[in-house]
Amino acid sequence: MQIDEIDRRILNTLQRFGRMSNADLAEKISLSASACYRRVQLLEKAGIIKDYVALLDARKINRRTTVFVEITLSGQSDAILEEFERGVALIPDVLECHLMAGAADYLLKVVARDTDDFAAIHRSRLSRLPHVAQMQSSFALRTVFKTTALPV
Repeated sequence: MQIDEIDRRILNTLQRFGRMSNADLAEKISLSASACYRRVQLLEKAGIIKDYVALLDARKINRRTTVFVEITLSGQSDAILEEFERGVALIPDVLECHLMAGAADYLLKVVARDTDDFAAIHRSRLSRLPHVAQMQSSFALRTVFKTTALPV
């Protein structure tokens, strides 16, 4: 699907103000409600709009600590990678898992209540993941900038 300027305005608006009616979206981007609805449906059908979510304030739900964990596995075979990925996907404290090129095999973004909570997550969940040879954790002191909006 080719994205034009109207689609870009729709996508940027939805990324910024996701919870809005079609009528409000149409008004915000200066398009009729029916045309706006059709375009949003096409963007959803094409998989460009993947999902709609509520973004929570981690501090207000007592998840104040963000930890980036570099994981090196004992091997690189498809079976080892797949087994690790299945296991890590089951840990609710892991927000992101990226297969990396470089020194570590994976980079995880983990949220915890505090350092004690992270220690428990590390001990009971992360260290028990299959084929983990080494882990290195880095604690975020402060989030300077954060967005979920992709440039379109």
